[in-house]
Amino acid sequence: MKHLNFWHKKSVILWLSFLIPVFIMGGYFAYRGMAPFGKSTILTVDLGQQYVDFFAYFRSTLLHHFDTFFYSFSKDLGGDMLGIFAYYLMSPLNLLLLFFPGKYLTSGILLLLLLKYGLAGLSFAWLLLKTKLQAGIRVLGFAVAYALMGWMIANQLNIIWLDVLILLPLIVWGLIKLVTQNKPWTYILWFTVLLIDNYYMAWMVALFTIMFTLWQLSTQNFGWQLAARRFLKYVGSSTISALLASFLLIPTFYSLTKTKGTYTEQSVHFKFEYFPFKMLGKLIPGSFNFDQMPDGEPNLFIGTLLTIAFVLYLFDRRHSLKNRITSGILTLFFLFSLCFEPLDLLWHAGQFPVWYPYRFSFLMSFWMLWLAAHTLTPNFHISWRQLIPIVAVLSGVYVYLGLNLSSFTYLSLNQLLISIGMCAIALIWLLIPRYHAPLLYDLVFILLVGCESMTNAYTSLNNISYVSQSDFGDYTTQLNKSVKDIEKKASGFYRIGQTFMRTKDDPMQADYYGGSHFGSTLEPSIPSFMGSIGQPDGDGFVTYTNGTQVSDSLLDMRYFMTSQPVQSILGQGTTSSVLPAVSNKPDLNRQKTVASDSLTTTTKNNNALAIAFGASDKITKLNLKTSDPVARQSKIYQTLANDQNSNSLFQVQNFDHVTFTNVQTATKITGTTFTKQDLIKTAEIKMTFTPKTNESYYLTFGPSLDADSGSYYLNGKKLTQYPTFRNTVVINVASKQKGQPITLTFRLKHQTLWMQNVSLYKLNQTHFNRLKTKLKSESLHVTSHSNTKIKGTVTINKKHQVLMTTIPYSAGWHVKIDGKSVASKKAIKTFLAVPISQGKHHVVFTYRSPYLLTGVLVSVVTLIIVGGITFIYIHRATKKYRF
Repeated sequence: MKHLNFWHKKSVILWLSFLIPVFIMGGYFAYRGMAPFGKSTILTVDLGQQYVDFFAYFRSTLLHHFDTFFYSFSKDLGGDMLGIFAYYLMSPLNLLLLFFPGKYLTSGILLLLLLKYGLAGLSFAWLLLKTKLQAGIRVLGFAVAYALMGWMIANQLNIIWLDVLILLPLIVWGLIKLVTQNKPWTYILWFTVLLIDNYYMAWMVALFTIMFTLWQLSTQNFGWQLAARRFLKYVGSSTISALLASFLLIPTFYSLTKTKGTYTEQSVHFKFEYFPFKMLGKLIPGSFNFDQMPDGEPNLFIGTLLTIAFVLYLFDRRHSLKNRITSGILTLFFLFSLCFEPLDLLWHAGQFPVWYPYRFSFLMSFWMLWLAAHTLTPNFHISWRQLIPIVAVLSGVYVYLGLNLSSFTYLSLNQLLISIGMCAIALIWLLIPRYHAPLLYDLVFILLVGCESMTNAYTSLNNISYVSQSDFGDYTTQLNKSVKDIEKKASGFYRIGQTFMRTKDDPMQADYYGGSHFGSTLEPSIPSFMGSIGQPDGDGFVTYTNGTQVSDSLLDMRYFMTSQPVQSILGQGTTSSVLPAVSNKPDLNRQKTVASDSLTTTTKNNNALAIAFGASDKITKLNLKTSDPVARQSKIYQTLANDQNSNSLFQVQNFDHVTFTNVQTATKITGTTFTKQDLIKTAEIKMTFTPKTNESYYLTFGPSLDADSGSYYLNGKKLTQYPTFRNTVVINVASKQKGQPITLTFRLKHQTLWMQNVSLYKLNQTHFNRLKTKLKSESLHVTSHSNTKIKGTVTINKKHQVLMTTIPYSAGWHVKIDGKSVASKKAIKTFLAVPISQGKHHVVFTYRSPYLLTGVLVSVVTLIIVGGITFIYIHRATKKYRF
């Protein structure tokens, strides 16, 4: 008996609720050899291409320069960081990562993930015990099902969202106390924490709290007046939470209006997004694979037994008819939300997710588990008569899935048979009364739920590939080393370019100023500008990989890191797998080498302009109409220098010779669609030119010429180029190669190839050098700088000038010249420019996150008011009961 009581102790149950999910998933990660257990990592998709770099940035912010919490020049050319922190990095659990530098960061992330699995199980177990909904070891089955729900498994790579599963049960407990005891503070506390932790998940939970409050009210015997008062108290409490979190929410909301919020859908289609019955496939173990990430159905798996129990709740007469009707209506609302476009958009705050659809489905899983926990009480079992309609419905589900198995890419016959077996065991368990052998009965429940949850987790995750530890660790170590080498030699403000890349957030990973970024809070003006000058771009990313001498100079790319070719193991050619190349840049041969080792070479670009420089005020009125990226670069540079020469810096060149193989001949290359004449044979267009000077030559490349359309070669070697997305890019093909034939080969991968915007240009070096010298003569001499403040002196030699910067324009930047505030302007629809008079000036740029002070003020005032009311209430209560 003493032994039995031990297993029913709440502390033991809570510890096991934490440890069992940790051991289940830790065992899987160890089996897969993920760091620190082996040579693989947990990194995949966005976790490997984005979040890991943000975590490195989080470490550098807290350990080295806290100003980057507000602004950073590591985010593309510079950008506000509050939005990134609010969306990606505000979890207090991230503090664990401070102990894992450099290549060990992958181990820290895996331990962080395991911690979140464990805390999710602990949190749900605590809720069940607190509400007395379940007791004893039965709680472990629900805790494991919650921690290992299908949403959690499918989204473990989105580790930034997972805190919501830890906080949701605490928020629900707060709602229960608010409705049943008229005590709102628990709810206010935990909902405020979620708003600060991740406002995006908090929005979804906020919608759910409305539903849950209505459900909770339906369980009470309140009159409508009392119910209305409690609901209004819920509304007021939610408002207080939002006001308390305003120090982060208000500036973040402003940031969103300038970034992600600009992509909000303007039209809504009243349609189903897929055949709703396809959701049934998501109830089967292992119902997830890579294809489900970009465009799949909602992840709803919680286990067969618990799904049956959820449905049975709606027919369980132990609960009031009012409550069951309310439950049914809310369930239908959930189901429609998971397939009906307008409701889907509502849950996602008006924007369709880019990958990972139905991100709110964890709430449906919680709802299912919550009702299942109300059903599977110790005295619950079904009779043989009740079993018949259940078996009939389940048979229909399995027949439907079996007949349509080919349309479910994530399902196999074996998975279906395993599910049928689990279902049979679940039904037998439901038939047997518990009182015959309570402990054995509960152990079977835990084993059934645990095994099915484990099967789902392992099967689903086996469908995903992961980054090796060497690919991440070796690259990160070398990148950090190269950056440190530059820091030893450099001074002042500068940016660093690179011809290799692991991710577009390399600058955040290694803590340097670059020109690339991938994130949801990217200001739209940056990809618009970058795409217009020939850089690969998209709505959420920019990659500065295709710079010309002109753009490198303009954007202050003062140093370049280039990967050294490494002899392959097989001895066939050369590769550089440690530092994968993403661009071809022969014009770096014009720069001085300042550092070199076996893997990288670093050069210094003496043509780079300062972060701010004197320029013609005509730049503030420049309206660029051309879509040609080299023409835009030239026009910008010439306008800045007030160049009177009407000739462009770039001059169109002709190819000396073109060879057509298995395609039709053409007198004009650009704009022509070439077609294979024999579908079996190789088809290609080979263009050759011989530079007549040592100047730099550039080729423009339209977006139709992506990697899927063709293969491209420069002098017989595959052209290294980051994939284009939506704009024409500029590729450097020659520099200091006078008299050396250059051959460009375009090989068709399909029947046709559209030679979109294929043109060859030569940079007029003399013309460029003259303008560059002129612009550098009025450079800002930076005396001190951080991410939020730049100080320096500048001498302006002419009238009608502005102090032009390559700092992206933002209302957060404030400029003082000689101690006086000066209103800034936006130049080229992108950059900050400041009117300035002739003479020598002292200049200070200061960044303050817009509306941060407003948000702080709102939070502080709310805290004072709430604290004051609480004090008065406690004082009155104490006085009332004082003897």
